[in-house]
Amino acid sequence: MATLPTSIHWDGADLYLLDQTQLPLATVIEKQDTVEQVWDAIKQLKVRGAPAIGIAGAYGLVVGLRSQIQLSPPDFLGELERLAAYLDSARPTAVNLHWALTRMVTVARRLGEEDPATILITLEQEAIKIHDEDRRLCRAIGEHGLPLIQPGMGILTHCNAGALATSELGTALAPLYLAHQQGVEFRVYADETRPLLQGARLTSWELQQSGLDVTLICDNMAAHLMGQGLIDLVIVGTDRVAANGDVANKIGTLGVAIAAQYFGIPFYVACPYSTIDFATAEGRTIVIEERGEAEVTHFGDRRTAPLNISVRNPAFDVTPHTLVTGLITDRGILRAPYIESLKQHYAKV
Repeated sequence: MATLPTSIHWDGADLYLLDQTQLPLATVIEKQDTVEQVWDAIKQLKVRGAPAIGIAGAYGLVVGLRSQIQLSPPDFLGELERLAAYLDSARPTAVNLHWALTRMVTVARRLGEEDPATILITLEQEAIKIHDEDRRLCRAIGEHGLPLIQPGMGILTHCNAGALATSELGTALAPLYLAHQQGVEFRVYADETRPLLQGARLTSWELQQSGLDVTLICDNMAAHLMGQGLIDLVIVGTDRVAANGDVANKIGTLGVAIAAQYFGIPFYVACPYSTIDFATAEGRTIVIEERGEAEVTHFGDRRTAPLNISVRNPAFDVTPHTLVTGLITDRGILRAPYIESLKQHYAKV
């Protein structure tokens, strides 16, 4: 696998984020000096992908608290909780952000009346643990999904669930990277993923940079290629898995899943345990982020829609568990009934 720019880097003192809005034409890495800057990077999709924004949020909390260590322990914990809620508000659908921030707050609370400087050191260590853990989870997902990748396959993916969306290999793309490293020959079809083109700008770029056989297609071409027999397998990532196995992922995923079922093509969803949300019983209760209308009315900087047109721009949709062939997790491939298999493997995590 080629060396791709790291989406998140902590050098022991400072946080650096790759600005993914400028890929693939420019590689820009920005130092994060304030919690407001981290919030904006998450909101503006400079850092994106459910696991990556969780990691960024954890480090962002450390960045925001560095100037607060003069506070008393109770006031410091109060500020910690305020900043965690603030960072959590950046994007509501991906559960990893909430999960990581909750984990950080829980660690701090356990320290009770320790001085703020000690709490901050422990929080930094916890953020590093979250970062390192994600690397291990992605590799485990790749290893469990690897047997699905067979020679000569055409594999469709939607949005970006690769190295740029995580700490290293990715989730949905991890099995593809490992299969490529083992010399398995296959072709990847990457949906462009309107309106922000994460498939075109990010997935096709990182796979091309890594030497994989990748073909970029428009979103509305996927069903046509399935009908031609060119797609044998679909693997996507997810931003939240409900307790019953419903999955929220980038807008357009539901249409891909419906087409895959019609053509009898396996549809797999890759996810680490941090994306599983037992507090959400089913997908219909997931809050779907609505983004600005300019993402729909413009293609890049050029307006492509009439003035004063009404716009909807949901960033995600929910795919019912009945359309999911399996969940590729760090503990293996889970099958239906998901309400049981998820509980069996992850209820005590």
